[in-house]
Amino acid sequence: MDKIKFYEFVNKLIIPLFTGSYIAGETESSSRDLEVALGKGNSVLLKPQKNDEYRIILKRGQPFKSFEVNLIRAILEEMTELSNLDGKNPIYLQKLQDFIIEKALIESITENATDTIKGIIYCLEKWTARNYKGSNVTMGIFVNLTASLDNEDAVLYRDIIDQDFFARLTDGVSSFIEFDKKGHLISYVNLKKTKNAPTISPFMYDRVARSCNDKRVGIVLTFTGDILIFYARQLMFAKRNGKWCVYSHDEVIRLLYNNVSYTAKEIRRAIYNTALDCSFDYKGACIVYLNKDMTRDALRHIDGADILSKEHFDIKKEIELDEAEKLYNLQFARRIKDDYDCSYEEFLERNNCIKTKAISKIISGRKFHELDRTLLAELVAIDGAVVVDFDGTIIAVGAIIKIEAGSLGGGRLAATKSMAKYGVAIKVSQDGIMQGFSADKHGKVKQIFNVG
Repeated sequence: MDKIKFYEFVNKLIIPLFTGSYIAGETESSSRDLEVALGKGNSVLLKPQKNDEYRIILKRGQPFKSFEVNLIRAILEEMTELSNLDGKNPIYLQKLQDFIIEKALIESITENATDTIKGIIYCLEKWTARNYKGSNVTMGIFVNLTASLDNEDAVLYRDIIDQDFFARLTDGVSSFIEFDKKGHLISYVNLKKTKNAPTISPFMYDRVARSCNDKRVGIVLTFTGDILIFYARQLMFAKRNGKWCVYSHDEVIRLLYNNVSYTAKEIRRAIYNTALDCSFDYKGACIVYLNKDMTRDALRHIDGADILSKEHFDIKKEIELDEAEKLYNLQFARRIKDDYDCSYEEFLERNNCIKTKAISKIISGRKFHELDRTLLAELVAIDGAVVVDFDGTIIAVGAIIKIEAGSLGGGRLAATKSMAKYGVAIKVSQDGIMQGFSADKHGKVKQIFNVG
């Protein structure tokens, strides 16, 4: 693979798999150097062939984990072979690429059950085009990486997963069928009682993640046709809309970085978990996490009727009254003064802010990261934006954001980009894609991650 094609390959197939990664130049290399190796400063060095005299520096904020390095190595080894087939039909080559990525994903977490897991995924993919008695099918399968049955009468996964009766055995949330690493059926597993353990996963599948340590892989077929892979107590990979996605959870949480609050990590994790829940519930959402020094500017985009905090209403009131003094239209200025020159309680009563009063009661003064995860998912699913101050205070829920003239894209995307100037704004689309935006040091809003 020549250098130009290798750069194209890294940009097209490697970078999209690892959130927050980018090419940070290249370095000299010799034949003694590995094709893929960890570098300095949260980087991975990679080259196509052993005798190449350069290595691309792939970098991101978080250190690359060993399974991610293994994944890059496995993809690179397979794709080097594929590069010799340039003359083949492009559709055929695309299918080969997809197969190579799937194979590499599995090999990055286990070597002794690769064929079994690939076979199970193949069987589940056939179910995405079928239904059972008019309904989509959900399934849950565990692969035990240490168990190996030698019974002559053992039942193999490939003999039963395609059968209609198997469609009603598991739900992929609380009930699973477990196979050994060779694909022999071990037992039925009920997850109603599982040990507490730290996980990173959509809340619906928290028990699944808790049950999948480094000795067990969980594979779930969801009602929407997604295929999820759990390992090391987290959602590792998902095939959604026909494409595999690698979930670099820690990197996305880091990209929500706010360096001004000791509770920032808790807040960032709660925001990410909520976005993840909405993504797998296929509910749209817009979540804004403000920088400490940007609260006042952000409040200019939020209507007073949506503000849940008296402290933030008082800032909004000050902004509006100051602006009214500068207006040439005295009638309009008088209307603003009449509207805002009152207490927070009077404002809510006068403007019949039922939604704001109800949500204030429900939240009851608690901060974003102190709320129940299910409640958070419901709040952010309300039409409009959820705006969170730097310390976790919820400023607004379901806020209709005043976007700037000339904003492009749909309403939710335009609102997300407008608010991204003041911190980090996440848009979750109804097809499950999570996009994060923030402003660079020049104030230009840029996408910082795209997951799912």
